[in-house]
This record gives sequence, C-alpha cells and structure tokens, in this order.
Amino acid sequence: MSETLQFVVRSILIGVGATMVMDAWGLFLRRGLGIATLDYRLVGRWIGHFRHGRFVHAGIGKAAPVSGEAALGWGAHYGIGIAFAAALLGIAGLDWARAPTLLPALAFGILSVAAPFFVMQPGMGAGIAASKAPSPGRARLRSLATHAVFGLGLYLSAELLAALPTG
Repeated sequence: MSETLQFVVRSILIGVGATMVMDAWGLFLRRGLGIATLDYRLVGRWIGHFRHGRFVHAGIGKAAPVSGEAALGWGAHYGIGIAFAAALLGIAGLDWARAPTLLPALAFGILSVAAPFFVMQPGMGAGIAASKAPSPGRARLRSLATHAVFGLGLYLSAELLAALPTG
C-alpha cells in the first residue's frame, strides 16, 4: 500500500475510532452522571445556515431548524474527527501511527479544543471559549476534558490499528 493510501486509511480509521471514544465519554457523562453534552443536531443547524451566509448566531437553539440537521451535525462531527487525525498524522508522521505514543496524541487532542473555543462556540452564540454560557468555567473544563479524551482516543485507535496483523 502506498504511503498516501496508508495516510488516508489511517486518518479515517484513527479519526473514526477517536471520535467514537469521545462519543462514549459523552454517553457516560449524559447517562452516567446526568451532565448535558453537545447536541450534534445543533451543530448541523449551525452548518446548515452557512449556505445562506449565516455563520454567527445569537443562540443556535433559537435559529430556524434546517432539513437533515441531525445527520449533518453527526457527519460533521465524524468528518472533523477524521480531519484532526489527518492533521496529527501530518505533524507526527506515519511512523508515529505505526508505533504510537501517548504524548503527541494527547497534546494534539488538548490543542484541538481551540476549534470549539474560537470557531464553533462563538458561531453558535456561546461566545469565545463559552464566555456567554451560563457557567463558562464549567463549559470550558468540559470542552477541555472532552478534547483530552479525544486525544486519548487518537492514541488508542492508533495503537489498535498498529496491533493488527496488517497494521
């Protein structure tokens, strides 16, 4: 398999795996601890308004629903996970993916919190780093923890893939 194809396949598999780990964390928070987590339907609503030139909302929950917003939000969630995995592989290289170590993945996961802090949360009406949220500090910690779990998922997914006979 060519290096380019390996890069693409590993990006997809590691990104999907890491996003699944992140979703398992969200499920634990929601069902196990009763903590509200991001509704990806609202992410889809936010993205759905892009085609109308609307990128920033006062409150995405009050914006008009868009057709297929749940599928759009979940698809974006997994697509972003794959893109982040590709970015990690672009930085750390395929050699890292063949013999993964925790630190690069965890650091990348933690740094990836910049995306919701500076793009998604402001666009959806929560302000920079959830500054307009009812409990900004709690929202920031939750985002940071979730992205650290995503980083752990990057590592675990890469480890699992590397352990496969063809990995």
